[in-house]
Amino acid sequence: MKKRHFQQKLIISLLTLVLMMSCDSKKKMNVQGHRGCRGLMPENSLAAFEKAIDLGVETLELDIVISKDGKVVVSHEPYMNPVICLSSEGTVIPDSSEGAYNLYKMNYDEIKTFDCGTKFHPIYPNQEKFKTYKPLLSEVFDLVKTKKSNVKFNIEIKSDPSYYDIFTPQPEAYVALVLEEIDKHDMFSRVNLQSFDVAILEEVKVQARKIPLALLVEDDEIINEKLNLLSFQPEIISPYFKLLSEASISNYQKEGFQVIPWTVNTETDMKQMIAWNVDGIITDYPDVLIKILKL
Repeated sequence: MKKRHFQQKLIISLLTLVLMMSCDSKKKMNVQGHRGCRGLMPENSLAAFEKAIDLGVETLELDIVISKDGKVVVSHEPYMNPVICLSSEGTVIPDSSEGAYNLYKMNYDEIKTFDCGTKFHPIYPNQEKFKTYKPLLSEVFDLVKTKKSNVKFNIEIKSDPSYYDIFTPQPEAYVALVLEEIDKHDMFSRVNLQSFDVAILEEVKVQARKIPLALLVEDDEIINEKLNLLSFQPEIISPYFKLLSEASISNYQKEGFQVIPWTVNTETDMKQMIAWNVDGIITDYPDVLIKILKL
């Protein structure tokens, strides 16, 4: 009798442990605020990053380029985008102005005088509007330190072979500037780098072998074909979300990849990605995603 009683207690204990482990092992979704929280605040601004942190994102997604004087600037384009920026005088920038306002040909002191927060955004009408500028990556790091936040960084190195020596440095010099900034602020343990440009990822692998890398995949590209361009396996695949299926996500994860799609902005699409068990979601509306995850 004692032996059977012991066995019953052991079975109950094991079942309890399995149930506890099942509850605890529920995947933690990596909520990434795209350009801070572009749906709510001017993109890639310090205010957008602060808002995202306050909302509770795990990761700040942001883009960087290089100024004429070698500063690492937070900007999605390597030029002043007329959709979101006004000139130093507060006037509208012409649509075909990439060459005239090429950040790689401008010192940072000049870049900082442009207003990239006041202009109405046609795609994000509810975005809060105020005068703001393109910050340095160092300022974003300092903001996070000031807020004593444990948030991580998903930093896109904006690059394309057609940009070399026109809008950006060559990959070797470009990557060196970015890594130097990360090292200066002791952020290596909190950063992964991403790019659409495989040459940039290859160069990061040469200069900082251990830093996690994400391969970005455009909406008109094929994920496997893009992966085959690399000489190594990146830790993360970040494709346009509509390129994914439940089966492909599962297969990539079995191969050791994390799958973190961009840019998922509707509740329906967020719920679909969650149901398909992605590792993280990059979104302009982290407030919406966080609310869904709490349901």
